[in-house]
Amino acid sequence: MFTGIVTALGTVREVQPLGGGHDMRLVVGVAPEFLGRPVPVALGASIACSGCCLTAVDLGGDWFAVDASAETLSKTVLGGWKPGSRLNLERSLRLGDELGGHLVAGHVDGVAEVLSATPENGSVRWRFRAPAALARFVAPKGSVALDGVSLTVNEVDGEEFGVNIIPHTAAITTFGTLQPGDTVNLEIDTVARYVARLQEFPA
Repeated sequence: MFTGIVTALGTVREVQPLGGGHDMRLVVGVAPEFLGRPVPVALGASIACSGCCLTAVDLGGDWFAVDASAETLSKTVLGGWKPGSRLNLERSLRLGDELGGHLVAGHVDGVAEVLSATPENGSVRWRFRAPAALARFVAPKGSVALDGVSLTVNEVDGEEFGVNIIPHTAAITTFGTLQPGDTVNLEIDTVARYVARLQEFPA
């Protein structure tokens, strides 16, 4: 589990095809502090890479490697990553840690499209289009994770929804370089997912 509070930016150093090219291994460069604090990252640890929970399969002083299956590549934006791509990173939540965002599983539900970015006072209002099958899970004042960033939904209009990004968030995440037309990993709120599932069954 994660919180959607990004603690580091990483950079893809290598993309290595696996499984006949259907899967891939990513080597991600990051500041050594991310891997060493509060306790060193161990092999097998979970790391959220732009919202996608991936397992560390190899480690170095300033890098880690993760494998992504064909299933993961088909449901996320990972298939478009290449050397130089920037990633939002978060280590897994430890019991007793401060929960600053919301509970994020790192299980990406789909891909949302960036529609616009409009300055609004001291922040920027971003608008996204969710996949039709996921739009009903996005609610005003509810939570979403976009590329691993925990955000509050401001408004919803059909498949479109808006969030505000303050300068601090833009500076420490990939929102600082995101552009209209880009796509992001979308994880809906876990509570919304289970409420919808329960409604499928008669009382």
